Amino acid sequence: MELDGAGLTCAQVHAVAYGAARVTISSLDRARAAWGAAQELTGPVYGRSTGVGANKDVIVEGGGLDLLRSHAGGAGPLVAPEQARAMLVVRLNQLLAGGSGIDPGVLPVLAEAINDGFTPPIRTYGAIGTGDLTALSATALCLLGEMPWQGPTASGPRYPLASGDAVPFVSSGAATLADAAIAVHRLRVLLDATVDVAAFSFVAVSASAEPLAAAVQAARPHHGQAATAARLRGLLSREFAARIQDPYGYRAFAQVHGAALDALDRAERVVETDLNAAAENPLIADSLAWHNGNFHSAPVALALDALRAALVPTAQLSTARLATLMEPAYTGRLPFLAARPGGSGAMILEYVAQDALAELRHLANPVTAGTAVISRGTEDHAGFATQAARYALRCVEPLEIVLACERLAATRAPDVPDRPLSDDLDAARALISKQFPSCTASRGHPPPAAQG
Repeated sequence: MELDGAGLTCAQVHAVAYGAARVTISSLDRARAAWGAAQELTGPVYGRSTGVGANKDVIVEGGGLDLLRSHAGGAGPLVAPEQARAMLVVRLNQLLAGGSGIDPGVLPVLAEAINDGFTPPIRTYGAIGTGDLTALSATALCLLGEMPWQGPTASGPRYPLASGDAVPFVSSGAATLADAAIAVHRLRVLLDATVDVAAFSFVAVSASAEPLAAAVQAARPHHGQAATAARLRGLLSREFAARIQDPYGYRAFAQVHGAALDALDRAERVVETDLNAAAENPLIADSLAWHNGNFHSAPVALALDALRAALVPTAQLSTARLATLMEPAYTGRLPFLAARPGGSGAMILEYVAQDALAELRHLANPVTAGTAVISRGTEDHAGFATQAARYALRCVEPLEIVLACERLAATRAPDVPDRPLSDDLDAARALISKQFPSCTASRGHPPPAAQG
């Protein structure tokens, strides 16, 4: 995968973090230009000739490495190596965009670390959405040989960062953006799979496809709604009409789920903008150092708050469809899909789904409603995108579980005796997370791909 500072996507970040994708660098030209301009700067430059935070007016000389040492103090467990690798990819791509003024010689070394399986030891807690200082300081100390890399051997790649490279290296929300990119990619997979799961339920209860008609969507042309309806129409082989009007879990599916897709699209655009941004403070451009607030994560935090909130209604509709699957009036089978009268059948799936839904509701609380004032009042607002990304990543599991409960109920064969369903749920989750293939439905029976 070639990095050029301009075209990195959430899916590519995920591919490098969790797959076998290796990175190459297209050109160091922009990084070299910014570094050359930084060497010619005169006068006070934040973090280069001054302290940071409330020490912005204190002239210092050669204090950058001590800054790294003081800021590498995170807390809590280490993040997963995949998340740390994603952070390295994001920061490398940002530095290739130019604007930091960092020594360009460090960039191939970062690529080497990514490709050879080395990651910095990043603690979970230590950022509030105004730069991932603890994570990137720890990374810089690994490059300096002062902290051990996590990886295949005891020693990883080294580079002699200079004092003036310290602030340029850490002035980024790369760890937050890495989590955000992973979350956006995985939630894209699940929201796509939600349409497939809903199709199984439409078939199981002979729900009407009339609400999905193109004429209905043209009358209210929201992009996500129309895309959802069109995709679901393509999965159903005929328009069912067992009832004049079905419950909202079916009749309003395109409207509710479409809104979640719209929120996801916006979050993806915002995150990918920052994956390819030179959001440095100061920004080295046009032979000057521009002191600015581009490090602030408000756009990302707000987009991820909206995304997490949008997941809840679409998951609520999944639990609503699950409830109809327990009702003989909709399925023509025994209550709870039981194999015998009085049996509990799939009853427990409602408990599991509602537990997972409660977790999603908790994770949907907005982080942007709060703020923080630190560094003697100099830094008087925080975006908390770090927490927004962390919670978005945590949404993946409960959403997957909700969908697995619906899928299992919609595809469960008749006459299965009461037994534990944990393994069945695990299998359903695996199918959902792999984005099982689309299939054609026939009235009254699960689509062929749903069997087994």
